[in-house]
Amino acid sequence: GNFFQSDFPEMLSLKMLSGRRDALKDPSSVLLSASAAKALFGDADPMNQSMRIDNKFDVKVAGVYEDLPYNTSFNDLKFMGSWELYITGEQWVKEAVTEWGNNSFQMFAQMAPGADANVVSGKIKKVKADRAESERQFFPEIHLNPMHNWHLYSEWKEGKITGGRIEMVWLFGIIGVFVLLLACINFMNLSTARSEKRAKEVGIRLAVGSVRSQLINQFLSESFIVVFIAYLLALGIVVLSLPSFNTMANKQIAVQWFNPMFWVISFSFIIVTSLLAGSYPALYLSSFQPVKVLKGAFRLGRFASLPRKLLVVIQFAVSVTLVIGTVIVYRQVEFTKSRPVGYDREGVIMMQMSTPDFYGKLDILRTELKNGGAIEEMSESSSPVTAIWSNNGGFNWPGKNPDLQASFNTIWVTPEYGKTLNWKIKEGRDFSREFTTDSSAIILNEAAVKFMGIKEPVVGMEVDWNGRKLNVVGLVEDLITQSPYNPVKQTIYIMDYNNVNWMNMKLNPEKSASESIALIESVFKKNITSAPFEYTFVDEDFAKKFSDEERIAKLTTVFAVLAVLISSLGIFGLASFVAEQRTKEIGVRKVLGASVANLWRMLSREFVILVVISCVIAIPVACYLLLQWLKGYEYHTDISWWIPVAATVGALVLTLATVSFQAVKAALMNPVKSLRSE
Repeated sequence: GNFFQSDFPEMLSLKMLSGRRDALKDPSSVLLSASAAKALFGDADPMNQSMRIDNKFDVKVAGVYEDLPYNTSFNDLKFMGSWELYITGEQWVKEAVTEWGNNSFQMFAQMAPGADANVVSGKIKKVKADRAESERQFFPEIHLNPMHNWHLYSEWKEGKITGGRIEMVWLFGIIGVFVLLLACINFMNLSTARSEKRAKEVGIRLAVGSVRSQLINQFLSESFIVVFIAYLLALGIVVLSLPSFNTMANKQIAVQWFNPMFWVISFSFIIVTSLLAGSYPALYLSSFQPVKVLKGAFRLGRFASLPRKLLVVIQFAVSVTLVIGTVIVYRQVEFTKSRPVGYDREGVIMMQMSTPDFYGKLDILRTELKNGGAIEEMSESSSPVTAIWSNNGGFNWPGKNPDLQASFNTIWVTPEYGKTLNWKIKEGRDFSREFTTDSSAIILNEAAVKFMGIKEPVVGMEVDWNGRKLNVVGLVEDLITQSPYNPVKQTIYIMDYNNVNWMNMKLNPEKSASESIALIESVFKKNITSAPFEYTFVDEDFAKKFSDEERIAKLTTVFAVLAVLISSLGIFGLASFVAEQRTKEIGVRKVLGASVANLWRMLSREFVILVVISCVIAIPVACYLLLQWLKGYEYHTDISWWIPVAATVGALVLTLATVSFQAVKAALMNPVKSLRSE
């Protein structure tokens, strides 16, 4: 939950099940979600029930609202408390709300009808720079970010949206269109390849009075029937596979059976696909001349197979591109996972100190947990191990470039922080309780020293932070706590016992994790009665940083497999047709002494050449697109030479395996039967 001013529920248009949206005008009131009310009070009426938040705020339930949908940014908002109550209960908040340089809170604004967010942003963008002297050197700007952009357009640079998840939507949308195109190509190829089989039918229809438009309509209708049946099958597959897809993509997507737009889009796709797949065969077949067809003089021209060959090239070019892309995405994820993080993640848990009860009992918890053998070490910090919540300016040091805009990630830690994480001290020493002077001690990471341009030994240097004198006692190896795909930012670790709200514990390696957790829980419940026992493993939380890329890799793999499967089916069908079309030639060659190997080579050569051409087209296209994608990561893998080579070899092997069945089958046929049929 969170604390808001009283207008916020109205801005969200909460659907109230009981009570009023404006109930937060009373600071002692709280609004609960339906699920939270059920969990807290069961079937009893929650209205006017008393409860306590964070073991410090006594409130009464003044309303219950319908749970917000999964696909909103507020879907986990279980309670809404009064902002005025929060200010009175937290001294630092009372001070922070008057500081223009403090960025601890979010502001929501409801635009007037017809107002333009860009125009308003232009009017307010310098408000902070005009009022926050400590940050004026950074030229801060305020920009409005419309709520409808939050999910898909989340990346900003210099006040402008530069991208976000919309890129993934476009990526998979385009890939999906290409996979559909591959299926259409198969339909076109097989329809036109068997044109001789339907030539007589076309000739008869034209002879008895049919016009070309009627034939075109007939062939398009056949295409529509095939596509419609395919749509019904696809709908069934979607229903069956959607649970697995939701698990893989971490979504809660359902088929919108009662949404009219779903059916409009579905039937639009059916019509477009029918036209796309059926137009070329319909126009081609309806162009036959009835006199030649009925006289038996109809033969395909020497260039009749050229469109089919071109379509095969397109098919395999798309498939090879997707295969190369899948390999690179997996390599990018694995490459980043292997990047040294600068500390030990294994066996470390972190826990947010959600109530004031923690702060008077940290030493007791540390002593009992260490003496009980549950942990090796315990420390506290202002940010979780896998994130940094604070960035500050106002730092000065000897030799600083006056034009440098000095902003540092800042983390307040207790002395045992480094021992808990087993970070690597490069120079100087770690924090220690034995040094009383460490109350003003700081440790810099390597990125900070590089950013500051310090050449001489950094240990012993004095840093001024808005008038406070801080002494550098150590230099630590860079710790990856934010995005593993980007360089580590300049970070200052400040020793402080008060400005911390996370507990970090290194479990005893001589015990199993479950045994250590059970011991920690028993000590926790004995000493902390006002908060639930909730913890997170650092390695599991760090692994979540790869979730987006891993999902991309899995989805790309699915599309690549589909593309390869569709292309292989197309090749198989064409190989069957070619073998059937050349039955007489194969029989004559066998009579003249051609071996099975020679006939296999003759029938396979054409397809091998087409696949090689596909790879020649696909490799530079894939490399260019993937290089552009990799540029979005400052820390990324490269495209090794063997990947395109392996994709080419794989495509050739798959093609030969697909074609060989039909080629060998035709080569083993009794030539007497094939010649007799002619």
